[in-house]
Amino acid sequence: MPVTPTRWLAEYAWLPEHAEPTPDVLIEVEDGRITALTPLLAAGGPPAGIEVLRDATRLPGLTLPGLSNVHSHAFHRALRGRTHGGRGDFWTWRDQMYAIADRLDPDTYLALARAVYAEMALAGITCVGEFHYLHHRPDGGAYADPNAMGAALVEAAAHAGVRLTLLDTCYLTSSVDGQALAGPQRRFGDGDATHWAERATAFQPADPHARVGAAVHSVRAVPADQLRTVADWARDRQAPLHVHLSEQPAENDECRAVHGRTPTALLAEHGVLGPDTTAVHATHPTSGDLTLLGESRTGVCLCPTTERDLADGIGPARRMADVGIRLSLGSDSHAVIDLFEEARAVELDERLRTRRRGHFAPVDLLTAASTAGHAALGWADAGRIAVGARADLVTVRLDSARTAGVPPVGVFFAAAAADVEQVVVDGRVVVAEGQHLSVDVPAELSAAIEAVTPA
Repeated sequence: MPVTPTRWLAEYAWLPEHAEPTPDVLIEVEDGRITALTPLLAAGGPPAGIEVLRDATRLPGLTLPGLSNVHSHAFHRALRGRTHGGRGDFWTWRDQMYAIADRLDPDTYLALARAVYAEMALAGITCVGEFHYLHHRPDGGAYADPNAMGAALVEAAAHAGVRLTLLDTCYLTSSVDGQALAGPQRRFGDGDATHWAERATAFQPADPHARVGAAVHSVRAVPADQLRTVADWARDRQAPLHVHLSEQPAENDECRAVHGRTPTALLAEHGVLGPDTTAVHATHPTSGDLTLLGESRTGVCLCPTTERDLADGIGPARRMADVGIRLSLGSDSHAVIDLFEEARAVELDERLRTRRRGHFAPVDLLTAASTAGHAALGWADAGRIAVGARADLVTVRLDSARTAGVPPVGVFFAAAAADVEQVVVDGRVVVAEGQHLSVDVPAELSAAIEAVTPA
């Protein structure tokens, strides 16, 4: 591993509260933290003459704060390109997803997740939230270490060089009316929320790159009278709490039929909503749902590429923002892993929905892709190029076929993951010249996917 420089000179850097990038910024780092920032043009030149720049490594292009992938199901990456051969919807896609889930064990999951997280690093993602419910053996029995699958994900993130928030997911039933888990779903369940909490409490990774949060899979998967157990577990630990919410209209209809209220209202009634909670998708909320989410300061993670891949619909992102909901982004099923695509889709999907342009400024998309996402995952000291923040730096080329001639402020409407040139995580270079320094990503993805894909 090459020695990490302590000074970088960014051709452009996007600093907090700035509507557009700042040229010629000297970034100084020590012990994984940003210790000084000097915009050289604003300072009238280097503060101590040119000598201060002799050991600075120049970063041509635009340097962004580390990007945050708030919602990931790492094993879904094995489905990319394999689920498009016919008609169907989320529910038919889910059957194919279960076939992959049924074939994973701690070793194959480690190999697959390591490659997937390394692909994320290549895309400029420095932190990922893994919505983790593959807890047990395929028959539902526990491994000798009941958290062996979670431990595999923590190890995978370490190998890939990214931070991880493991969102340990409570998944107890297969439907809103409480039908039992069956088939591949059996490995998801812990019996009840109390047993889920006992297992989750027992998993305390010492690795500094990993934290544990909680998730309610959905109102389909956690009975109403057990929702508060999960919420209290997270609040007692000041940990992030995430939940799939109103991803499909069928979920809303079933919840109304069983509980007489929407999923959002049910979650509010049982104490799940709040400033440390992130609702994933929220594609089909009512006006009343948006009010509940906004008033409770619950965030929403949008996953536009998955939502369109599964034909789920377009969530009302602008209406969410207007009621004070903070927006973050995830690649979810990994139809693509590209936070630039996810970010611009927030604006472009709104244009399709409303037939109007100009809903989100570029800095709003940056915030969703970085600052807001890190906060949603419990890393509030990341996602900003600021003194005291974690030294996560993502440098994007401005001379590729996609970005040539594009002003730096337009990068979220032009760049792709392939334009990421260098990635620094906590002060350590993980990607250089567009290559991961420790993982052969294409080769490892191919081998790991082949090992778990049904013949």
